[in-house]
Amino acid sequence: MTSANTGQVAVTDRAIQQIKAMIASGQLRPGDRLPPEKQLSEKIGVSRNSLREAVRALSVLKILDVRQGDGTYVTSLEPELLTYAIGFTLDVHPDTAVVDIMAVRRLLEPAAVGMATPHLTHEDLQSLRDLMAPLSEDTEINTLVQADITFHHLINRRCGNPYLTSLLDAFATSTARGRLWRGLHENEAIRRTLDEHHRILEALESGHADLAATYAAAHVAGVETWLRHDPVPAFDPELDAADPAGQPAEAAQAHDDDAAG
Repeated sequence: MTSANTGQVAVTDRAIQQIKAMIASGQLRPGDRLPPEKQLSEKIGVSRNSLREAVRALSVLKILDVRQGDGTYVTSLEPELLTYAIGFTLDVHPDTAVVDIMAVRRLLEPAAVGMATPHLTHEDLQSLRDLMAPLSEDTEINTLVQADITFHHLINRRCGNPYLTSLLDAFATSTARGRLWRGLHENEAIRRTLDEHHRILEALESGHADLAATYAAAHVAGVETWLRHDPVPAFDPELDAADPAGQPAEAAQAHDDDAAG
């Protein structure tokens, strides 16, 4: 990178930090329209080109929404938007990082499950039962992985911390390929997963938050341990054919919509 390019990046970074500071201080609130380009560039002391680069970067991060012919607005800043960048990063992680991501999930998921337990409604528990009902040892592994992601989402969304929920959603979808690999190559992986889900559900139904959290930790740790001994390959025809990329999140959203209805 030339010194000129380095300087441009530094100025753009400064513009990004200035806009972020305006949002953090409340000068710009969710839904607000940014001042005109000329006015804002003069206010923060950068060129209009540098400001455009900063706006472009912040729009990629879902902090700003550029509306052609209308202007640039601060987004709603909802947790699922603010954690979008993390989800995007996780989506492009190398398969060798799956174990590290599973380790982080093992630390966070039990806390979310414990926090969610007292807030789960009768309808929430029924949704979990309905999700589990059609699953068996004969279920295809990609169907099971989709159901697994939805199962955890339905629980974690009740933890009371939307940022934690969004992070765990990102971790769950980004490690789907690892769980597919385990399901394709570990004997009784499907039966074991179903048994673990039933144990978690039974603890939730009885209101035992500590027990549910313990079962959730063991459930995630089982996948993590297996992947440490049998890492996901960079390429495998059977695995690639089973990979339900993009579908799990849609399935979870469908269950959210059903519950809301």
